[in-house]
Amino acid sequence: MTNAKSRVIFMGTPDFSVPTLSALLSASDFEVVGVVTQPDRPAGRGRDVRESPVKQVAVESGVPVFQPETLRSAEAVEHLRAWDPDFLVVAAFGQILRKDVLDLPRVAPINVHASLLPRWRGASPIQAAIRGGDSYTGVTTMVMNVGLDSGPILLQDSIPILPYETGQSLHDKLAPLGANLLIHTLRWLLSGSIFPHEQPSNADLISYAPQLKKEDGEINWRQSADEIDRHVRAYKPWPGTYTFWDGKLLKILAGYPLAIDIGVPPGVVADTQGAAFTKATPFVIGTGRWAYAPTQLQLAGRQVMEAADFLNGASGFLGSRLGSVPEPEE
Repeated sequence: MTNAKSRVIFMGTPDFSVPTLSALLSASDFEVVGVVTQPDRPAGRGRDVRESPVKQVAVESGVPVFQPETLRSAEAVEHLRAWDPDFLVVAAFGQILRKDVLDLPRVAPINVHASLLPRWRGASPIQAAIRGGDSYTGVTTMVMNVGLDSGPILLQDSIPILPYETGQSLHDKLAPLGANLLIHTLRWLLSGSIFPHEQPSNADLISYAPQLKKEDGEINWRQSADEIDRHVRAYKPWPGTYTFWDGKLLKILAGYPLAIDIGVPPGVVADTQGAAFTKATPFVIGTGRWAYAPTQLQLAGRQVMEAADFLNGASGFLGSRLGSVPEPEE
């Protein structure tokens, strides 16, 4: 390589991608020659068409933007080839890339992935790390191949997962961590200071985090209170967690587990008035093990409410059974 700036095509779509794109735009030794992001989509209650966060940054920075529905067409590949890249950098793009795209850069196609590979390959590694009860996670940069997050590793950086971590708070830590790691990765790769090494092939070390769907947020009260707590925290803010009460959807936005046996079946709401074990919440919910204490709830069509305020306006809530609790497996 010469002293000329390295030419980079950046591929990304959501908020997680923005710090990495911004770091590349600020780096004096790299030139972002083009940005590829998902097409504008309807979003929100009004279903207004919105640009991706990555597109907004690219447009503000005067970088050409390409928004194909797919990169499988010969025309799309030729569009990228015309940008003559040294690097292809991918951070939460949202499409699987084929070999003809991965072969375009002169140096390498690099992915910024929000987990310590090979743990949590796939689309939702941040949520999976919390829900899985991991004590730490991090970011990996790797050389992309045609597999699902299975390419050779370049660099990794880790951080602890705090006891009250949410999907949002962990996202906000990992996004800038990934941006910093990416810049070091490109520079050290060019200087010959690092080399890719294959991921461990031991199946026991490999885990997957599939694309999340809205229905994944439904709480199963037969799980333990700890599992439910991790579920609620991991899926905040999306896809969110919910149950059903009196035929209405009831969002559980925050809460905590209690290591006590309250003597009610899973999903049943128990009054804590006069109970010696807690004064912090007016009710708890039975689970498969111990109890769960919601602190913020939202009934369909209502505002978000603290537990005490919710209970004041929810006649018949105490003693009721929430959700559809599946029968235990044989």
